[in-house]
Amino acid sequence: MESSNCVISKKLGRVMSKLQKSVAKIKPKLVPVIENLSILNCMQPCQTVSCSTDQNSTKKTANALETGRVTWCTLAYWEERTRVGRLFQVRSTGVEVFSQLPRPSPLGDAMCLATLATNNLKPSESTLKTREKIGLGVILSHDEQGVWAYNRTEVPIFVNSPTLDVPNSRTYSVFKIPPGYSMQIFNYEISKLYQRLRDPTTLDGPFDPNAVRISFAKGWGPSYSRQFIDCCPCWLEILLVPPR
Repeated sequence: MESSNCVISKKLGRVMSKLQKSVAKIKPKLVPVIENLSILNCMQPCQTVSCSTDQNSTKKTANALETGRVTWCTLAYWEERTRVGRLFQVRSTGVEVFSQLPRPSPLGDAMCLATLATNNLKPSESTLKTREKIGLGVILSHDEQGVWAYNRTEVPIFVNSPTLDVPNSRTYSVFKIPPGYSMQIFNYEISKLYQRLRDPTTLDGPFDPNAVRISFAKGWGPSYSRQFIDCCPCWLEILLVPPR
């Protein structure tokens, strides 16, 4: 677990360094918005993976998942390039995404991947094997600062988020969250800042600044054999309501 923390800390350090250089280049245009880089200091403590014991995580999650009324995100479940089942709107403060049945006592909204998977009539062998590893899945919750993911599976999950990358970068980062760990995967304040820093001319194609992607068990990107997330057997797309 310590080695995983070291790897993630190094990644975040590189992201911070790139971000500071990007901000330094265009800072004169944003003086009314950013007087200094102190607003970015929240990235290190907020987005560092932190260990969570089952007891503490369950207690914390139970307190956080009070039912609300407003949709704050929509979930889409994918198996490779196939979207499986309908879109799932989340209205409670947190949502369980799981595969194993029967599931534990409900804490809020719940999305059963085993039920959705029946809509994929021709799953690949890799998809079938990965489904078996999802088990209790993940808990996604949000607060005034951002969105958190808690990995309850017995395998790592992999995350890519607009607020875990630097703006206007032509590369992207994928973060590994080990079993039993949690991480802030989207930060509302950083998202608002990035809206001002983002240069549309640097984008190679469609880009959603409010979409987070999570792959179960398999990573993707420059450091993995799978270059794109739609090559991953089972993955989740989190479509967030834009922060106000």
